[in-house]
Amino acid sequence: MLGAVCLLPAGLAHAQSADALIDKLVAKGILTAKEGEDLRDESDKNFTTAFQTKMGMPDWVTSYKLGGDFRGRFEQYSSGNSAMADRTRIRYRLRFGLTMNMLDNLETGFRLGSGDVAKGYNTATPLSNSSTFQDNFTKKDVFIDTAYGKWTVVNSGGWLVSGTVGKMDIPFSFTPMVLDQDLTPEGAVIQSAWNINDNQSLSLNGGAFVLDEELASVHDPFMYGGQFLWKAKWSDKLSTTLGVGGFDIVNQDQLTTANVPLINQGNTRTITLDPITGADLYSLQYSYAPVILDASATYTLDSFPLYNGAFPIKASGEFMQNLAVANKNQGFWVGVTFGKSGTKKTWDISYRYERLEADAWYDQLVDDDNGAFYPGDQLTGTSPAIPFGYYGGTNIKGHLVKFNYSVTDSVTFTVTCYINDLISHDGLQSNPLVPDNKTSSLIHVMADINWLF
Repeated sequence: MLGAVCLLPAGLAHAQSADALIDKLVAKGILTAKEGEDLRDESDKNFTTAFQTKMGMPDWVTSYKLGGDFRGRFEQYSSGNSAMADRTRIRYRLRFGLTMNMLDNLETGFRLGSGDVAKGYNTATPLSNSSTFQDNFTKKDVFIDTAYGKWTVVNSGGWLVSGTVGKMDIPFSFTPMVLDQDLTPEGAVIQSAWNINDNQSLSLNGGAFVLDEELASVHDPFMYGGQFLWKAKWSDKLSTTLGVGGFDIVNQDQLTTANVPLINQGNTRTITLDPITGADLYSLQYSYAPVILDASATYTLDSFPLYNGAFPIKASGEFMQNLAVANKNQGFWVGVTFGKSGTKKTWDISYRYERLEADAWYDQLVDDDNGAFYPGDQLTGTSPAIPFGYYGGTNIKGHLVKFNYSVTDSVTFTVTCYINDLISHDGLQSNPLVPDNKTSSLIHVMADINWLF
């Protein structure tokens, strides 16, 4: 197995050389385009057969895909509150995975990823694959980021229906206000799509996900969710999307600080007692069943200064309301993006304003980079639960500016800047040992270089 993997780069190089030769023969008129395509298919088939033999894989495995990405990041936090010490750190993210396609429209795969261990746990934080440069060059951990099986039951006549089970990439198109993009949910989903014609499509996705498994209870916390999305292309220049979705968390009383990592902040919590140890447990006070609406419109210009190709301008937004709570239950963002990066010498710049109230949604699932400074200890019940400091999550309002430039098809440079405040200081008590000028303002800047492979 290992020897076959080591031979893979040589095989890929051979395949790339063969493709280049076939392209030249077609360009010179020695081969027709159809003959070139047939020859390329035959070359690919021979390589796949030889590779399967070396790997010892069964005949029903039809193709493999290896890939991943590496990101280097410089990150800085600074606040208008003198109680917060400005912070700088350098981090990296590495992800590498294998996808295998099989006969009968079956697929399985996995991805490994870097990450720092969540405080109090021996597993990585669910909200980030970043690992911090620290601790005298210590070796860093690698974790299972995804591991799944997928069966596409229908893929014909414009219809697509598939089911996936395992630990997977987010199966919805919600933004980080709803689900941090580094989350890899664990559960099962059914995804369906219908291409009405070349310009219109509908999709409907639904799933059930396990948030935790409790040793002392059969009432495990689950999350159910779904999204309906309509995509339309009205002309060569104008396209739109419109979506509606929602989530429901059941048995949320089990999501205590003793059972799951507490990374973000914002939700209203109360103190309960552990029935076994008698220790204080900080439990969610409310239920979370938000409805989410999102929309976008993209207009494409034929050209734009300093941009390679047609230039898209996209206006978009998202609104969320937690139907299970009467107050502090809404969130929204609106923004605009100019350009689109991803291919050599393309770029984009975007602006977004977001306001996410404390109990609009479960704070442990939203963007952890979008945060503010808590200028006092956060009270829960009758005792301080969370000390002052920087936290992502809900109860945040502010601005996001982001710039991407693709140096090549595989390398992109990114600068991201959050400028945020807390929406409410309710429940905060000043720490007598910490000077406090009451402001929660914070600037969070990240500069990234990302390599795809």
